[in-house]
Amino acid sequence: MRSLRVWLTILLCGVLWISVSSCFNASPAYISTSKTRNIHLVVKMNKGDYWNTLKLGAEAAAKEFNVNLTFKAPDSESDIEEQIVMVEESIKEKADVIILAASSYMGLAQVVDQAAYSRIPVISVDAEVGSARVRSYVGSNGYEAGQKSAERLIELLKGYGEIGILNFTNSSPDQGPGSTGSIDYGARDADEREKGFLNYAARYPNVKVVQISYTSSSTSEAESLTREMLEEHPGLRGIATLNEIASQGAAKVIQSAGKGYLKMIAFDSSPSMMESLQDGTVQATVIQNPFSNGYLAVKYAVEALEGMDIPERVDTGTKLIDLENMLWPENQKLLFPFVR
Repeated sequence: MRSLRVWLTILLCGVLWISVSSCFNASPAYISTSKTRNIHLVVKMNKGDYWNTLKLGAEAAAKEFNVNLTFKAPDSESDIEEQIVMVEESIKEKADVIILAASSYMGLAQVVDQAAYSRIPVISVDAEVGSARVRSYVGSNGYEAGQKSAERLIELLKGYGEIGILNFTNSSPDQGPGSTGSIDYGARDADEREKGFLNYAARYPNVKVVQISYTSSSTSEAESLTREMLEEHPGLRGIATLNEIASQGAAKVIQSAGKGYLKMIAFDSSPSMMESLQDGTVQATVIQNPFSNGYLAVKYAVEALEGMDIPERVDTGTKLIDLENMLWPENQKLLFPFVR
């Protein structure tokens, strides 16, 4: 199975060199590239396939539009304070635009207002932030993504059974890793995915969500939470994981524990998740378009600096990928966006 992934990667790298210009179009003539813009990209975490791919997209746009791109990210998605400090530093460094993937919807709101007060436009990417001063949001619709996950899992379970959810969130005074309380203080994308899943599942009286656990940005923590869930609910028939880290941890536990009867719907498209899809540990995964998120965020940042009107929201979409459709040409560039 690993050889299949390697073969696909090599093939699609070549395809994507050709397809990038058609995906995003050539640099518009009305956008001046004669001057260098200083744009700061602040995301949730400095590791992980998702964030690395988003960075690749941003770098591609930076090269195209003559942007000096500064990348910043804490070690953990749960380090809200460090992300706030990074945005404050970008304000002091007089960035032309700040692109922010906020780890906390409300936790980053005040510093975004500070940036706007300093006349620095803010573009929100991947996760929204609770400030009316954000110029545009570029990313997927979390609610719809959660609904897609629920729809496929319930279909696999034939409309009945116990389900567990492993979501992601951030630590706060009222909430720690593994808690089951509200996640309003955490990332908005986590909140929306969970709401979408639960609202769809509520249509089925024979489906019961028996546990929702929250991990931060640790695969080992996700593994521990998955083990606890399986021990507390031996009748569990399905698991939904709502981000890359949660998916990697849960898949590892399910595979090592020999829980092949469990149906799992994952999130994102890391290489390990593609392997889990191929070996049957995972039945499907909801994928986003991080390369497009990064590219378009930089593009709209440049347009904002040029005084152009930019859209308030740009939905870059999600897709449900399984073994049947993962090799379809239209899905290949989403699964393997390795452009260098």
